[in-house]
Amino acid sequence: MLPPPRPKKKLGRPRADDRAALEAIVFVLRSSIPWEMLPRKQFGLSGMTAWRRLEEWTRAGVRGKLQERLLDELGLRGKVDFSRASIDSSSVRASKRRPLQAKPDG
Repeated sequence: MLPPPRPKKKLGRPRADDRAALEAIVFVLRSSIPWEMLPRKQFGLSGMTAWRRLEEWTRAGVRGKLQERLLDELGLRGKVDFSRASIDSSSVRASKRRPLQAKPDG
């Protein structure tokens, strides 16, 4: 699912491993720590590198595909629980039209 890395034009530090970047991204998102607080020794990359990789993958459409595949897999295993889900107008656009009225039988 991941796009191939862009070829490097300059010499410099090698590209961080994709798996390490994904693990770092998941860690930050689950723990809600600031990106700059990511423990570099644990993941082998900085928080800024992980954030840039998330941005790169989001632009390439990977994040949406990954989320869809993960939800499909969890759904097949019966592990999706919508009992705590909610939708409001801040996450779903609310229509400004009146609700549709049922037509009388006639």
